[in-house]
Amino acid sequence: MFAGLGFIVGQVVSSVLLVIVATITGHGSQIAQLATQPVPPAWVEVTGLVGLWFGFIGAIVLTSRLRGTGSVVRDMGLTIRPWDVLTGPLIGLGGQLLLLPVLYLPLEHVVPHLNQRLKEPAQHLTGGFPGSDLAVIAFLTVVVVPVIEETFFRGLVLRALLRVCKGAGPVMGVALAAVADGIIFGLAHFELLELLGLSAFGAVLALMAYKFRRLGPGIFAHGTFNLLAILSVAGVLH
Repeated sequence: MFAGLGFIVGQVVSSVLLVIVATITGHGSQIAQLATQPVPPAWVEVTGLVGLWFGFIGAIVLTSRLRGTGSVVRDMGLTIRPWDVLTGPLIGLGGQLLLLPVLYLPLEHVVPHLNQRLKEPAQHLTGGFPGSDLAVIAFLTVVVVPVIEETFFRGLVLRALLRVCKGAGPVMGVALAAVADGIIFGLAHFELLELLGLSAFGAVLALMAYKFRRLGPGIFAHGTFNLLAILSVAGVLH
């Protein structure tokens, strides 16, 4: 309930902030046009992210205070250990370089220009920006996004799903919760073609969070996964 409320609030706040910033910058009448451009202005992307984070963080804090100990770190497992810097990136690399190619291999001859279409969301987020704007977007995507999204999806949402699915047994319950968490994670990005890959990688992150009982490894895996996507759009990786 809190997670769903946080997601809705985040969407509303994003829309409100977009209108406010667009009005201040003199683009009030161009909001719809700017948001649907292949590469919208950097401030459009940043405003959308900040608004969404407002809802995510609010849901996390509210849940911790009303249903937990009051400590987000303790309730969500938001701890990092030194070896997470090695374990997490390996999982992130595997997600981009092994998991996604295997998942989308059957679709290569079905979906025209599949590789290019799969890059479009990352291009929408980072492509075409000047150096300073790209640096800001890259920092948010690689550093900030993994922390907030892992705390929300693998801290709050996964813990709720594990409670809901515990009646299915210790193994099946965890599997159902991880798959459901992955699907919710994929759907939250509103990208139909990328849904398969995002859901699968989200399920992997959910299993990591359950296995390690904390979010550190998943945060670094998520950050590496996003970093490789940005490097691919930038032409560093092919």
